[in-house]
Amino acid sequence: MKRRNLLKVGALGLAAMLFSGVALNANDVVNFPKDKQKALLLSSSGYKDTGYLNHALPWLKEFVEKNNLKGKKVAFIPYAGVRKTYEQYEAQVAKALESLELQIISVHRGNAVDIVKSADAIFVGGGNTFELVNQLYNNNLVELIAKRVSEGVPYVGWSAGSNVAGATMMTTNDMPIVEPKSFNTFNIFPHQINPHFISGKPVGHNGESREERLEEFLIVNPKVVVYALPEGVALSLDGKKAKVLGMDKNAPLLKLENKKEIQKIAIGSEFNY
Repeated sequence: MKRRNLLKVGALGLAAMLFSGVALNANDVVNFPKDKQKALLLSSSGYKDTGYLNHALPWLKEFVEKNNLKGKKVAFIPYAGVRKTYEQYEAQVAKALESLELQIISVHRGNAVDIVKSADAIFVGGGNTFELVNQLYNNNLVELIAKRVSEGVPYVGWSAGSNVAGATMMTTNDMPIVEPKSFNTFNIFPHQINPHFISGKPVGHNGESREERLEEFLIVNPKVVVYALPEGVALSLDGKKAKVLGMDKNAPLLKLENKKEIQKIAIGSEFNY
């Protein structure tokens, strides 16, 4: 495949790239059955000043217990962690989740495919989504992870790790520092996910708001649905059912569709997808 000019992409930004004719191609999207899926998708690794993954520990504990993961092997995907080594990222996550008694093994410690194939669960950390997807394709993990999750292997993602659980990575907030083979991702949750959602514009900011950026995406991809996760919000998936988790009832999940009012989905709600 002929590569696009990364300098142009970097200069024009993600929105311009979307308007250049890049649109979802349903024929290329990974699509496995959803009936057995078990997933926890966090907007981010933190909430206010609570520390790394601390706010999510009760949800993670429940997820681990429900899926009988105590003492089991977790394949950790560190590829989004550009500003730290994979060893540092693995250690950070292992320390944060120490109370859950998991065997966390980063896929960089051996053959990534073999580690994922033998794992009892898959955790994907946050960072830069473009580099994450780039390395997932380089290591032949996109279709494999999607297939394993469809078979019932539990999945946890935060930030970029949640974004890639959607149909594509095209509603990431990140800078395109590399060009992945494709924007298509795991399609565990068969819609678009926008983590770290924050409404409006900071004082003095003259660029587009998040709502405006997502509106641009929906104009180019009018049949697609976007779910935006404010900080402290998570989606718990059980088969084809999703439950909305959150730290603040005043910060619900948001559902965005082309030419429609933004729909607010309350914390504690459940819906089928």
